[in-house]
Amino acid sequence: MRRKSNKILILILNVSLIGIALGSIIGSLLKLTESQNAISHSNKKQDLASIRLKNIGEANSLIIESLNKKWETIAQKNKDLKTSAFIFLIDKNKYAEISSDEISPAASTIKIPILLATLKMLDKGSLEWNEKLILEKELIASGAGWIGYEKVGTLFPIYELATEMIRISDNTATNMLIKRLGGIEALNEKLIDLGLVNTKLNNLLPDLEGTNKTTTKDLAISIGLIDSGMLLSPRSRDLFREIMSESKSNNLLPKAILKGIGGSAQNIDYGLLIKGYKVYNKTGDIGITYADAGLIQMPDNSRAVAAFIVQGPFNDRRLPELIRQLASEAIKEIKPSSELESNLEKGF
Repeated sequence: MRRKSNKILILILNVSLIGIALGSIIGSLLKLTESQNAISHSNKKQDLASIRLKNIGEANSLIIESLNKKWETIAQKNKDLKTSAFIFLIDKNKYAEISSDEISPAASTIKIPILLATLKMLDKGSLEWNEKLILEKELIASGAGWIGYEKVGTLFPIYELATEMIRISDNTATNMLIKRLGGIEALNEKLIDLGLVNTKLNNLLPDLEGTNKTTTKDLAISIGLIDSGMLLSPRSRDLFREIMSESKSNNLLPKAILKGIGGSAQNIDYGLLIKGYKVYNKTGDIGITYADAGLIQMPDNSRAVAAFIVQGPFNDRRLPELIRQLASEAIKEIKPSSELESNLEKGF
């Protein structure tokens, strides 16, 4: 009987020890998981930056030395202006840049990341494309657009606000979207989650003081990631392209590309189209800063993303002209062979 009692006691002790061991192991695993989650959260900014550069950008890319030299020569002639430029050939994994990590006033190019964040929430089911937002007095902005002139309390669907934000750079539409995305702080967190670590909103539009910041690398890479299907669903990517194609401002990047390929036309978009090019861009202009960023579709169906920001004296004509010079030189370097373009024009 005593032996049987001892065996039972030993069995109970063994079970207890196993329970303690399992509890210890589970506790350690939980602590490890919590620790890893904390590390993951704190390193989110660095991890996403690494991922985006690993896929699109300079980390595994070849620099276009000839274009870099031309850009540097152009910039040297305008030393009193702050110049930032970045171009990436998505299909060839090549790039060129000038001070592309320089944090600069975003002007209205900030609307590109805002559109991206909106479409990302659409993908997650956090908003509806036909959801209606109310026009509030505190969101009405001066400058571009017509929505701010409508009666307070008027309802606008998100698809209209997103379109007008890009099509005519409507500042009030932008502010309404910012509020729907959770406000400035929440939107900044979303931009970090998307990998735009150097893009930050500090104020609602029109932000004439240039407090909203970005870099040409952030702008170009975000567009490249979208078009490559790395950030949005195919449906939302199509919406992004469709909305970007509605932009009315074509006096910087599109005009420069048309000039660079030897074209001329009163209708810039048509002039590009008959040459086999399509530019999906968004400009920005607050007097002290001019900017443009977009996707360039070329005749051989290859793609490039480009962004330019130039800062200088208020309304100095050299600012937009410098962007056109840089973009024109870029397209001369990256355009498909003249034989391909010639065959395209002949209809072969």
